[in-house]
Amino acid sequence: MPQKVISYQDLATAAGTDLGYSEYRTVTQEQVDTFADAADDHQWIHTDPERAKDGPFGGPIAHGYLTLSLQIPFWAELFEVDGVSTKVNYGLEKVRFPSPVHVGSRIRMKATIASVDEVPGGYQIAVDQVIEVDGGTKPAVVSRGLYRFYA
Repeated sequence: MPQKVISYQDLATAAGTDLGYSEYRTVTQEQVDTFADAADDHQWIHTDPERAKDGPFGGPIAHGYLTLSLQIPFWAELFEVDGVSTKVNYGLEKVRFPSPVHVGSRIRMKATIASVDEVPGGYQIAVDQVIEVDGGTKPAVVSRGLYRFYA
């Protein structure tokens, strides 16, 4: 169940709403390997743990786009809009990967609704999303997600 549920009628005034933090989840080598197969990106820093030990990160790291894609399950933990017929992931703005995510790391997401705009038939919200690594000094992903909700 999401931490915050907002009705469609109240969405127009939701700008500035702090959605809090998701639960932590651990990034596994199996996830990284599955993502590598799906994305056809088998670079050794992701998929060869033995070679990666001697690489620039001291071990295998998750693909940036894998970490970015985990916003989907994190989002489901944080926020829901009641009273809508359709929800659309409209896109992303200003995506950055300031810090790698080592395999075995625990990550979570913090999110805040930055703005709400009317669009034909509904609302578009911009959400500032930060994925952080447990014990890390820099975020792993910083982005602004755009989502549309239609009544």
